[in-house]
Amino acid sequence: MIKKVVVSAAGQGTRMLELSKEKSKHLICINDKPFLAYLMDNILLAGYTEILLVVGFHSELMGEFKNNYLNSVEKIGIDRNKIKIEIINQHEILGPKDVAYGTACPIKCAKDFIGNENFLSLAGDNFYSVEDLKLMNIDDKYNYVAGCQNEHPERFGVLVKDGDDFLEKIIEKPKEFIGNLINISFYKFTPEIFDVVNKIEKSVRGEYEITDAVSLSAREKKVKIKKINDFWMDFGRPEDIEKMKEILKKCK
Repeated sequence: MIKKVVVSAAGQGTRMLELSKEKSKHLICINDKPFLAYLMDNILLAGYTEILLVVGFHSELMGEFKNNYLNSVEKIGIDRNKIKIEIINQHEILGPKDVAYGTACPIKCAKDFIGNENFLSLAGDNFYSVEDLKLMNIDDKYNYVAGCQNEHPERFGVLVKDGDDFLEKIIEKPKEFIGNLINISFYKFTPEIFDVVNKIEKSVRGEYEITDAVSLSAREKKVKIKKINDFWMDFGRPEDIEKMKEILKKCK
């Protein structure tokens, strides 16, 4: 059984405009509770017991969040003595944003926390159901990328299959239709990923992209696709607050 989860929460979230000026978007409240708390609730309810928060922007607020969150977990039926939540500041390890930034950076920071175990990696500004989080608890020798069907695949990275289960490649924002199964920033990794992320170079955007590491592993037939069954939400714009409220109503 996989127990460890790396949550990427270093960014500010500038598309949230004034809402993320003084705190990262992960801490924007919905119904008087930070968005990140709902995600962590689901991670714990799915059976994972060790969470690493990789933070950056206003990291001191993330420390406050962690303490408050630990004091509240019993409300969802979780014994705080049976879970572990750690925080790592990405910028303290890799340097400031202009030196090292991108979706692969949290993985670069997580090696000591993970050790030799398989683990999950997900975006702290995305929301996944408890059942879909359980679905990715696959303790085998392969990496997995979660996919979700979407009506507008041209806006995302599209997963291209190699056979039934294996990933061939990820095509970012394709101009022509090649499929509607998109990457939702949700992965299961083996410890081999730490060697792979050290091989990738900065993308044309000047960032270290986790999709580049996944693509390298896919060439060696080490990545499979897992389609989620419930839903996925990217929490990135002010209008997503109301969308999240609607999702929470349905989840009750």
